[in-house]
Amino acid sequence: MIVWKQSNQKYGFLVCLCKTSGNYFNPDALARLIIYFRITVTRNTYLYIFSFLLFTTLSRQVNAQIGGDAVYKFLNLTSSARAAAVGGSFMAVDDGDLSLALFNPSVINPQMDNNLSMSFVDYFAGVNYGFASYANSFRKIGSYAATVQYISYGDFTYADETGQTYGNFGANELALNLGWGRKLDSLFSIGANLKFIHSGLEDYTSYGLAVDIAGSYVNPKHQLTISLVARNIGTQLKPYRDSNTEKLPLEINLGLSQRLKHLPFRYSILLTNLQKWDLTYDDPNDPDNNVDPITGEVVDRDNAGEFLDKAMRHVVIGGEFLPTKNLTLRFGYNYQRRQELGVYNKMGTVGFSWGVGVKISKFQLDYARATYHLNGSPNYFTIRTNLSDLF
Repeated sequence: MIVWKQSNQKYGFLVCLCKTSGNYFNPDALARLIIYFRITVTRNTYLYIFSFLLFTTLSRQVNAQIGGDAVYKFLNLTSSARAAAVGGSFMAVDDGDLSLALFNPSVINPQMDNNLSMSFVDYFAGVNYGFASYANSFRKIGSYAATVQYISYGDFTYADETGQTYGNFGANELALNLGWGRKLDSLFSIGANLKFIHSGLEDYTSYGLAVDIAGSYVNPKHQLTISLVARNIGTQLKPYRDSNTEKLPLEINLGLSQRLKHLPFRYSILLTNLQKWDLTYDDPNDPDNNVDPITGEVVDRDNAGEFLDKAMRHVVIGGEFLPTKNLTLRFGYNYQRRQELGVYNKMGTVGFSWGVGVKISKFQLDYARATYHLNGSPNYFTIRTNLSDLF
């Protein structure tokens, strides 16, 4: 990566990353959330307050975009190997897996008490990211999970327009996350994450504050879990450049999973980016796009086919096969990833993912591989254990 050093073109790469505008943060939301954590209320009042926070806070953010006009995009990168294997960013599963709590705080529960989870992702072009989480529970106020989430973009070279180099610089981002979860009754639970975000891209720095709000319906009898999560509701406290506050990567997801009664199998369905219906874009290399390559005129598509294409871009499906209690085989399919990153004359396995989970002694090890492009696939590694079992 080359970055201009000439004064009138200084750090073009970084400016390109940060050149957006807009602020959709509701200034009252954080205050309401803090009050929510501090007061003692009845079970029904918890549900009322959660619903009020979710819908009133999001009412001003439903116009959010997802493609390149938000900062801190690393917050939405899939971190858990288990979630990556089934094709999504999170799973609606309430089985005590701490690696899922970062994206779905409503599943934080007493089963995670004294659990430790760490994840590492070997991404593209020298980029890597991951997290480390620790959970603890308190009988009266709920369960908590503290997480450090990071991404390193590697080293970059300063150079001017003649090719003269002037050394290297780094770029990385970090989020300190405090998650909270509590069961309302035998079927419903809620949770929230509070995140302090730091981004350092060469000598450009930015700080932000965000919250996630989540709710889950868990039916143990039918082994069914349904979760609704609104992520990254917040604002920049300090923008990269003065008077250029940018919005955060808001994302609203709905997930469902169920373990079959008579088969050792759990299916998962994730509906992503519900804050925006149309996730398509005009790709001139797509033979099925609606622009004539010769005349440039717009060609009408079949309405049913266009609707189905737009709908499927929100859908991620996956499954877990559990032949024994110590072994899990996983797979997933992400339609949007395949449509956006596949090469049309050679799609290969783009959009598909797979993984395996193995329990060895007191450790749970998860590995996943997701095909983003024919050129390569990231590797996901997650390890978790209960410290009480170790000591």
